[in-house]
Amino acid sequence: MDSLTVMSEPMSPSVGLGVIHLFCKVNTSFDAEAVIGAVKNAENSGVTVIGVAVLGHKADLAVMGVAADLRELKALQTGLQHAGLEVVDSYVSLTEVSEYAKGMPQEMLDARLYPQLPPPGKNAWCFYPMSKRRNVDQNWFTLPLEQRAELMAGHGKSGRTFAGRVIQLVTGSTGIDDFEWGVTLFAVNPDDLKEVVYTMRFDEGSALYAEFGAFYVGMVTPIEELVQQV
Repeated sequence: MDSLTVMSEPMSPSVGLGVIHLFCKVNTSFDAEAVIGAVKNAENSGVTVIGVAVLGHKADLAVMGVAADLRELKALQTGLQHAGLEVVDSYVSLTEVSEYAKGMPQEMLDARLYPQLPPPGKNAWCFYPMSKRRNVDQNWFTLPLEQRAELMAGHGKSGRTFAGRVIQLVTGSTGIDDFEWGVTLFAVNPDDLKEVVYTMRFDEGSALYAEFGAFYVGMVTPIEELVQQV
């Protein structure tokens, strides 16, 4: 090895995986083959990469990366930028197990920490960040743990009515990005996305205490197809 070459140590969470959502628009230097190459390089380095054709004006496409080493996620981002994609928005988070998940079977906990993505047959996709309110009269963090756990149990009960139709990945971002969680939804049909978010907003835990960021929606799409659609 060259004496001037310095290799950085991996940067990994002690438990779980790093997650990055990159929302991109093409610029004049866009190179479809280079985008494919950046994704393949990341996958060869152990990154799970999910491509999404984004609907609406906010972005042309999204690339979601999941990996143990955050440096590999940065390499993916850099490779996409060098291939002519402008990152117009992004979100960084970590897979996690909620403090309200105590007592769940280990296989369910592992599914949250080390998800197998994308889920087959669920190509309708949505992402949004969220936090809990800290208003004077609506401060989630001043509620007793028992009350918070009860509210989250009701929230989870509503979500389970969509079993088989929607897969939800909630990743933690307190101290890492602008909100406290990132929520990624994979569904069978686009109206499933609409229905699950609408339904769960009526839970007291969301109706009184939830704050939401921008929503992105699209279709999970193989990268080779995705670069032909922009």
